[in-house]
Amino acid sequence: MRKYEVIFIVKPMEEEATNAVIEKFSKLIVANGGTVDKEDRWGKKRLAYEIKDESEGYYCLFNVTCEPACVAECDRVMKITDELLKHMIVKSDEE
Repeated sequence: MRKYEVIFIVKPMEEEATNAVIEKFSKLIVANGGTVDKEDRWGKKRLAYEIKDESEGYYCLFNVTCEPACVAECDRVMKITDELLKHMIVKSDEE
């Protein structure tokens, strides 16, 4: 098991829809054998430049512990999710 940081930007939507997207990825990680150690919601912020015609986005950071296969599946689903503007998954230095 390795530690990763998963950060993603959700399109500005109603609070209920945003929570549903965040919950979807939390459940996806758990379903693939990982654990979400910490969920940090930074809230709605102005983007430095427009992404997909949006100038704002809702930032969320997960600190997770999981296998590389779980990260690959999470990355695959994030790429095809229309509600996300951007995402990034990096291996954490904390072991």
